[in-house]
Formats: sequence, C-alpha cells, structure tokens
Amino acid sequence: MKIWMLVIALAVLSVVSLFIGVKDISPLDLFSLTPEQWQVLSISRIPRLVSILIAAVSMSISGLIMQQLSRNKFVSPTTAGTDDAAKLGILVSLLVFTSATTMEKMLIAFAFAMAGTYVFMKFLDRLKFKDTIFIPLVGLMFGNVINAATTFFAYKNDLIQNITAWLQGSFSSVMSGRYELLYVSLPLLIIAYLYANKFTIAGMGEEFAVNLGMNHRLVVNIGLTIVALVSVVVILTIGTIPFLGLIIPNIVTLYVGDNLRKSLIHTAVLGAVFVLVCDILGRLIIYPYEVPIGLTVGVIGSIVFLFLLMRRKAYEA
Repeated sequence: MKIWMLVIALAVLSVVSLFIGVKDISPLDLFSLTPEQWQVLSISRIPRLVSILIAAVSMSISGLIMQQLSRNKFVSPTTAGTDDAAKLGILVSLLVFTSATTMEKMLIAFAFAMAGTYVFMKFLDRLKFKDTIFIPLVGLMFGNVINAATTFFAYKNDLIQNITAWLQGSFSSVMSGRYELLYVSLPLLIIAYLYANKFTIAGMGEEFAVNLGMNHRLVVNIGLTIVALVSVVVILTIGTIPFLGLIIPNIVTLYVGDNLRKSLIHTAVLGAVFVLVCDILGRLIIYPYEVPIGLTVGVIGSIVFLFLLMRRKAYEA
C-alpha cells in the first residue's frame, strides 16, 4: 500500500468526520456559516477530529515501539500491563490525592504505567519460553491482576463508576478545553522518529546493540517512557482504545517490513485512518446516538487480530 493512498484516505475521512453529527452541517455551509454552526465546528467537531488523529497516531506508534523493543509482534500497551497500570495510578490519585489537578493525575498515572511496563519487560528477560503467543498471554495475565486490584479497591471506595469510565474509550465528550492534554504526545512522537533507528538496533538484542557502541539500556528506557506517557495521556483524555497498538504495526509490517523508521509514517497514517473509520461507523450505526470508540475498535480489532493469528499459524504450517 502506497503512502499517498493512505494520505488521500485520511484527508477524505477527516472531511467526512467533520460533517457527521446531530447538528446538520454540509460542506456547502462553510461558505455561509451561522454563528451556531461555527460554534459546533470550533467547539466540538474540530477538537474531536484533532483528538482522533493525535490519539490514533500516538497509540499506533507506541505499539510499534513496544513490539520493536520486546521483539514480539503481539505486544502492545494493552497486552503488556501498561494501560492497566495507568488506571491503577489514576485510582491512587483519586484515593490518596483527592484534590490533584489533571497534570498531577497524569504524573501519578505515568509513574504507575512506567513501573508496570518496566516489570513486564523484566518478565520478558526472565522467561525462557519466548513463544510469540505466550509472551502477550503473560502480559494479559499480568494486566488482569493489576486490573483486578484496581476494581477491588475502586469497589471498596465507591469509585467503580469513575474507573469504569477509563475502561471504555469515547470521543463523544471531547470538546474545546477538554482535549488539549493530548498535545503532550506530539513532542514524544518527534522523539520517537528521531530515535527510530536506535529502537530498531535495540530490538536486535542487547549484545548486538552494545557491540555497535550504543547504550542499550538508555534507548530502551527512552522507548518505554514514550510508551508509558503516551498511554497515560490518551487514557486520561479519551479512555482505553484496545487492539490499536497491536494490529496496526502488524498490518504495516506485512507490506513495509520491520525497519522502524521506514514503517513509522505508515503506522501513524494507517492508525489514524483505522480509528476514523471506526469512529464514523460508531456515529452512524445507531444515529443520532453513537457507539463508543473503545467498542467499535475492540470488535473490529479483535477480528483483525484473529486474522493475524490464523495467518501466522498458516504460514508456520
């Protein structure tokens, strides 16, 4: 798939996204917008589109980085305990730091997400049986343990509804003034691009990287920091978007290859296209109501994930 095809699809879907909603606005109305229509676009539709693009690109690239560093194509923030650890951090901020600001919650959740990701990577180092499917299963079990602890303490402290809100990603509440935290992801994505070649080398193993004179541990820590911080920012703003960081890098690998810098742009654009398609479907299926993005991405993503698993088994056979 050519990058220009993805860019055209992204542009078309972005325009379509702007004109879907309860308030009827057509492209022709742009030449004579009423004050009410302009408010709808500037306060709701444009912020929603921007948040979709940033969240999709960020989570897709985070998944690509994790897969490169772990040397496993079925590892992502949702299968390595990163998202679950971040939610535990949010619960701790609600319980212990009751008056914490959004930025303080982000820092607490980031610390937990970083710790959870680091523990998972330590599990990887100690595992002798490193099958492609076995490792993400370990990550899912690790995440479920954290999630169970989060649910237990949330239930005991009557915060179960607050935590449940983070489990189901949704763009319906995105408005001007309530999504800008996502901009934190942009400099992180630039760093990811600058370190792309180093992440590729780090993914070839510590011994290989050290022989080339690279500080393997530093590069891995930078990658994990990007993944943890991006995951926290998206969860705090949108909620959890399952499977995104798992399936998009795998699809890109099928036609681009494993070089991270080469596949980075493709991963970013394809991730944005995929989430836009899911979001538009979610807004049209039960119009004028909408299905949360976490549900649409979860359903479609699980089907794609099963296809990738079956393709891998067929290839091995």
